[in-house]
Amino acid sequence: MAFIKISSPHVARPTKTADIMRLVIIATIPGLIAMTFFFGWGTLINIVLAIIVALICEASCIKLRKRPVLFFLKDNSAILTAILLALALPPFAPWWVTVTAVFVAIVLAKQLYGGLGQNPFNPAMVGYALVLISFPVEMTRWTSPFELSGDSWNILGFGDTLRVIFVGWSETTAAFSYIDSFSGATPLDTLKHRNGLTTEEVWATSSVMANVGAWYAVSLCYFIGGIFLIYRKIFTWHAPITLLITLTLMSAIFFAIDPDSFADPLVHLTTGATMLGAFFIVTDPVSSSTSNRGKIVFAAGIGVLVYCVRTWGNYPDAMAFAVMLMNLCAPFIDQYTQPRSYGHKQAKKGSYAKENK
Repeated sequence: MAFIKISSPHVARPTKTADIMRLVIIATIPGLIAMTFFFGWGTLINIVLAIIVALICEASCIKLRKRPVLFFLKDNSAILTAILLALALPPFAPWWVTVTAVFVAIVLAKQLYGGLGQNPFNPAMVGYALVLISFPVEMTRWTSPFELSGDSWNILGFGDTLRVIFVGWSETTAAFSYIDSFSGATPLDTLKHRNGLTTEEVWATSSVMANVGAWYAVSLCYFIGGIFLIYRKIFTWHAPITLLITLTLMSAIFFAIDPDSFADPLVHLTTGATMLGAFFIVTDPVSSSTSNRGKIVFAAGIGVLVYCVRTWGNYPDAMAFAVMLMNLCAPFIDQYTQPRSYGHKQAKKGSYAKENK
């Protein structure tokens, strides 16, 4: 009897880094479309600018290190970092803020550590945190979502947006007096600086909270993109779902204690950088924990830190700071959450693992 010789069914082509990065970039498209629709052309312009600067910085560093430039540029990691940074920045952020953030992310947070796979911190969050601390005014100037005004959409055109980003607010305002009406705070910032008003009063009186549906829609798009990545097995559910559950529990507990002083869980989940951070930042395979239990601990720590800084800290959102703080803890978490090796009753972890190598 003849047997047909075929390869084992578990043999598969390894997934390339460029393919993974490409899928993550594709997953950001729904969020980009939503942000462009609700907040204007600024995010799209910032993404193009960020990608150009990221590729130039990446190529320059690789050339200085005497490595093949095209080979490393093809992994798409610099493009993904630029996109995540641009999505996190305010739509009307000046061009020099975007350039500074991308330069810090690519050169200081990535290439100086040895390139992709060697960086201890998430590069996009390092760049974002630096410009947030250095340029607080520019980083807190968000545009208000569009409002239907008569027969026209209350939103800046492409040319006007270019002028604001590359020329500046003061010069542009002289020619377009209506631009000031577009500048506004985010829902988290409005709730944080409510000037003695209760949460219910802020909801009733603030125009920003009246348009909170735009942030809900953007977060939903990032959530859809994240579920797509889980479906494609780019990462597991442990980190993003744990972060969302932790943030929900923290906000629900304090909201139940004093609803007049604390925001409800829905606000924390659907405004700010929650969904973008949960599915596109916390899941970074280089700077986060690697074991499944480690991912749960890592993400839970981020959820707690995000809520604490949002509620009692100086910044309305804290995803970047929480991620970088937990990046420091990731090696320690992995050391004590190693899975059991096949053939062993329990995992060797902590100091015991070091002594018995």
